[in-house]
Amino acid sequence: MIQANASPIAGTNGASRALETVGAYMLALLWALPFLYVVWTAFHSAEYEVNFNLFAPITLENFVTAWHSAPFARYFLNTFMLITMVLASQLVVCTLAAYAFAKYDFPGKTILFFLVLVQLMIMPEALMVENYATAASLGLVDTIVAMGLPYLASAFGIFLLRQTFMTVPKELDDAARIEGAGPLKILLKVYVPLAKPVYIAYGLVSVSYHWNNLLWPLVVTNSVTTRPLTVGLQVFSSPDQGVQWGIISAAALMTSAPLLIGFLLFQRQFVQSFMRAGIK
Repeated sequence: MIQANASPIAGTNGASRALETVGAYMLALLWALPFLYVVWTAFHSAEYEVNFNLFAPITLENFVTAWHSAPFARYFLNTFMLITMVLASQLVVCTLAAYAFAKYDFPGKTILFFLVLVQLMIMPEALMVENYATAASLGLVDTIVAMGLPYLASAFGIFLLRQTFMTVPKELDDAARIEGAGPLKILLKVYVPLAKPVYIAYGLVSVSYHWNNLLWPLVVTNSVTTRPLTVGLQVFSSPDQGVQWGIISAAALMTSAPLLIGFLLFQRQFVQSFMRAGIK
């Protein structure tokens, strides 16, 4: 009797899992189709943009044409300088602020931390006019510094590191103080090493966001010498240049290649860092 009743249930569960698996693969395929089309058009000539012949010859001509049609080398350099400046500043500022919020008591601490949380609810686009006015008053318009200025500190980074530092056992802090370590040494020798997975996760988020950020750099830059990859690609693919999907796809792959390669190389560390950091 029990076996007879259990068998339909097991069959239903198996069918449900199979249906979920098929649905997951279909959603993954739908998500990947635009990327697959970009790869196809980038490596084939214009006559095969909508002619999906598996025996079509593969060519790198689109990449060569795209590279010589715009100063992508300069765009890569500008993007690297921007990301390096922003990430270095965020790591220093967020670490010090998070350490102060987590381990020290001072007047107005609760109010200041509440203001940090409020910043998480404000979209950067809402402050764009004021940010531009500030950059103009400082004479920084059309500079790499102006692109990174609104992001030199991060409310998300402060909150994330503060929550991590609060989980560090107080005994480790006390032991370091007994050994004669000062506050800065305790931070660098105790808290920062224990928060390494969180730093990796946050660094990946920050690099990805600023690599793909378009709106603010588009507003604050005017020349080739300061444009990052996103703005350069936007200008390159504008209708004024003519719509050539093969060349545009090749340029898109070139600009996204560093992120794709980095993810493929550090996929395991990427996933583990997010799981340990508790980022949803």
